[in-house]
Amino acid sequence: MNIFNKVTLQSMKKNRTRTIVTIIGVILSAAMITGVAAFGTSLLNFLVRGSIVKYGGWHVEFMDVDSSFIRERAHDKGVTSTAAIENIGYAVLDGAKSPEKPYLFIAGFGEDAFHTLPIKLISGRLPENSGEILIPSHVAAKGGVRFRVGDTLSLLVGNRTDGNRSLGQHNPCQPGEISGSVKEAFVPKTEKTYKVVGICERPGFEEHSAPGYTLITKSDSKDQADSYSLFVTLKKPHQVRAYAGRTAGSPAFILNDYVLRFMGISDNNLFNTFLYTIGGILVAIIMTGSIFLIYNSFNISMNERIRQFGILSSVGATAKQLRNSVLFEGLCIGGIGIPIGVITGIGSVGLLLPIVAGKFKNILYSTVPLTLSVSFSAIAAAAAVSLATILISAYIPARKAANTPVIESIRQTNEIKAESKTVKTSKFPQRFYGLEGTLALKNFKRNKKRYRSIVLSLVLSVVLFVSGNSFGSALKRLSQLYVINIDYDILFSTEDMDDSELFSLYNKLKTADGVYDSSYQEIFPYSCTVNAGNLSTRYREYAGDTAANETVHLPMDLQFIPDSEYLKFIRELGLPPEEYTGTGEKTIAVAKQRVDQKQAPSEVFDLFAEPSIHCSIAPESNDRQAMTPGQNMNITFVDTYPVDPPPKQSFTARQNPCVFMMIAPYSMKDQFQTRNLQANAGLSFRSANPDQSAAEMETMIQGMGITSAYTLHNVYEMLEQYHSLSFVINVFTYVFVIMISLIAAANVFNTISTNIRLRRKELAMLRSIGMPDPAFNRMMNFECIFYGMRTLLFGLPLAGIISWLIYKGLACAEQIDHFEFLFPWGSMAVSVSGVLFLVFITMLYATRKIKKEDIIDALRDDIT
Repeated sequence: MNIFNKVTLQSMKKNRTRTIVTIIGVILSAAMITGVAAFGTSLLNFLVRGSIVKYGGWHVEFMDVDSSFIRERAHDKGVTSTAAIENIGYAVLDGAKSPEKPYLFIAGFGEDAFHTLPIKLISGRLPENSGEILIPSHVAAKGGVRFRVGDTLSLLVGNRTDGNRSLGQHNPCQPGEISGSVKEAFVPKTEKTYKVVGICERPGFEEHSAPGYTLITKSDSKDQADSYSLFVTLKKPHQVRAYAGRTAGSPAFILNDYVLRFMGISDNNLFNTFLYTIGGILVAIIMTGSIFLIYNSFNISMNERIRQFGILSSVGATAKQLRNSVLFEGLCIGGIGIPIGVITGIGSVGLLLPIVAGKFKNILYSTVPLTLSVSFSAIAAAAAVSLATILISAYIPARKAANTPVIESIRQTNEIKAESKTVKTSKFPQRFYGLEGTLALKNFKRNKKRYRSIVLSLVLSVVLFVSGNSFGSALKRLSQLYVINIDYDILFSTEDMDDSELFSLYNKLKTADGVYDSSYQEIFPYSCTVNAGNLSTRYREYAGDTAANETVHLPMDLQFIPDSEYLKFIRELGLPPEEYTGTGEKTIAVAKQRVDQKQAPSEVFDLFAEPSIHCSIAPESNDRQAMTPGQNMNITFVDTYPVDPPPKQSFTARQNPCVFMMIAPYSMKDQFQTRNLQANAGLSFRSANPDQSAAEMETMIQGMGITSAYTLHNVYEMLEQYHSLSFVINVFTYVFVIMISLIAAANVFNTISTNIRLRRKELAMLRSIGMPDPAFNRMMNFECIFYGMRTLLFGLPLAGIISWLIYKGLACAEQIDHFEFLFPWGSMAVSVSGVLFLVFITMLYATRKIKKEDIIDALRDDIT
């Protein structure tokens, strides 16, 4: 070890406080950078594993190949495994509702295919021979044709052709259009019979644009197809493009983008761009705070050692040797701080992941755990970034120290160069602050560099804290915009199901495990005929001026709910039950209009001028309003309805511009039901375990062979995704803000305490001429106040501007017009008190150390 490095180590030992605080800053910086890297790799690994579970672990699919091609690929170097499915053919789906998906596609699976391509059963079992078949659930949900376990299918199987070209699942159907020279045609070849043995979710390998619903059967070794699809898994996924391009030749191929995009080797790299952008922003913020801390630390070290450097230069030390001395100090600090920071970062992520793992399951993949995944390359990159942060922070002051003239360094005249006019103050501060305040103010004017470094450090801490909180609160408010309070966890909705079948199903579904409350309702589309004079002035302005004597027809809904719930609601409203129950009596309704405005909050107002009206209502059928007089009703308007209605189905394809819904007991339903009236029924359930209950209900529905079109909504799951997302955002936002605040606090503490130490000779001189301790304390308190005032003067407006920019960025990204900016008063109040407290505590710590020193020793010592 040369003499310069020994002197550097002695200087670090002599200034233990500054060295320890700098090391703590490096530890925090390295921990945060490592944490970002470790969490990023863990998240990517989680997404890769989740995609494999959902879509399969294959990397490339070769389409329409023969058996010899399959054998050749199995022996290719670099191939881990292969799986082939037979393209048995297409069959027309009779009664299909989706014109872009009019076929059934029969795929024959071998054992390898069952292991490679994931299939999630809803009910039943997998096919065991070539006479059994598995039906995907979206045949019913999208195609409108329902099959149940045990059904027998007789299908006329053939091929899709475009002239002489055979079309496959990757060629979308374009009905009525020309695809080449002639229209697409279906050519039947043979009739096949299958028994339905199970219902499954849509296979992950089936593209959304595929023209056929994929039905899965077992391959028949005796009756093999001419065409196959081959799925290949490679040992080195990054080579998939080169392998596919080299191997394919004439067969077309498709990459498994669902998996490859999370490995960074897909054309669809939007997610990776987003993830790396967010990670880059976080690392940039961390590096900014860290560079401020470490740079200030080394800058202060240079100020302490400037005379030492001058003496070394006078005896022959070169500028390069002096620079290396400072960089050696940086390497020593990094050698201690970076390993501890890396370990701390990995450990922190390891402790944090179990807290948020359950929420990630709700948001993404419920069967895949989010675990810590440490990548050596990511950790090495994090350590390199931390080291680069230290070296950049050390090099700038090192270069400055090495280029300072020898005489200036020895005499220490380069830092403070002030003339009398520079430190001159007006008489007002002298009268207002007194001598102590004037001395504090003159010190700022005399040494602007030190003063600015402290203020800059404090401003940085304020901006980071306020903007970080604003970012988190904005994301939380955004997630809340998509969350609404619903009265149920699970909803079964259907159209035109008769009461006997509906209540039979209702009684069955409410026995599902975990269900503790249930209800039912039915919605009829109706029209209300009223005189325009009964409408409110605001609604008439909104809808367009209408003469008061004109008759208008307003679309409305009739909601029928259980009699007990209706009676309970009537009593809660304080209305007499005897008047609102029975035939031909009064009824209640909600009649509100909502108007969304870009530059103002949404407006909600009443449709009618009076709290009750007499009107005539008549049913709607096939979107045509019944113009004949209907039933006369006496309607009382209320502000809400007792049970949330189900989502509107096809009969409400009309755009209903308002909420106009009459509520009535279910026992009155027959009085309003007419032929050809398209009703929408809803069965709602509350469950202690909605996911398990919904899965059990789906099995029950399939077992009962329901033929009516229906939808089973797991409302709880949809809401829980937003709640989980909000929780994850809050956790990472607060952790990030706390860590950044710690870096900023360490920066402020290091800067202020060391600057006070550099002034020990100046402060000792004031005490030597008779300044008492109370006056000395008042002077230091004034300095605290000046630091705080200047910090808040610059920091709060800057933090407010950045918070507004964050708000605008999120509002634009989400394309939300009615998302108001909330000024961060709360976080600003916390930052104000935090700044003043931090400055006061740091000054108190530094001045107490100064007071303990002997005045004579301090006057003699030049801090060499």
